[in-house]
Amino acid sequence: MDWSFIAEYTPLFAESALLTIIIGGIGTLLSMLTGLVCALIKYFRIPVLKHIVTAYTELSRNTPLIVQLFFLYFGLPKAGIVLSSEACGIIGLTFLGGSYMAESFYAALGTVLKGQIDSADSLALNRVQTMRYVVFPQAARAAVSPICANVIFLLKETSVFSAVSLADLMYTAKDLIGMYYNTTEILSMLVVSYLLILLPVSGIFSLLERRINRGRI
Repeated sequence: MDWSFIAEYTPLFAESALLTIIIGGIGTLLSMLTGLVCALIKYFRIPVLKHIVTAYTELSRNTPLIVQLFFLYFGLPKAGIVLSSEACGIIGLTFLGGSYMAESFYAALGTVLKGQIDSADSLALNRVQTMRYVVFPQAARAAVSPICANVIFLLKETSVFSAVSLADLMYTAKDLIGMYYNTTEILSMLVVSYLLILLPVSGIFSLLERRINRGRI
């Protein structure tokens, strides 16, 4: 193990990790917002829009992220739409993650018993009040575990961003391997970088889930 090589290129990996966190974080947050909107459309069975959401979900979940990125980065310029690598990464992750988040949110909304909604109606609560005070608090508890799994999944999917020349962790690792062939050192730094990103996320969600199960939230 060449520790001097690791020390020399650790700042470069740190810079790449920061870019990965920023792009992955923005894409994940937007996917959660997209998923929530889609889940509410399905939950309330809004005409026309529910069919659009179903089509989007099927398309998103049944095509690899790398194919979606290629379409954005190489396909759209043919139509005169040129996006940066960063924009392609965010849009691609949002498009993929939105469908998974939608299914998780929709399943969580379905855990609220109809009897509780009927009870809210009997108390003269309108639809907004019912969703705010009855449905959302219970659905949020049920959604924590699947949302955590989705977040970790999406952050790991950022490893394919290098395919569209985004200088993330994987791009940096492949570039350094191609130049110096210090495979062991570079892959070790790559593994450690992803662990440093993903373990805190997993820990935070685990803590949140335990607090919810104990009734502290």
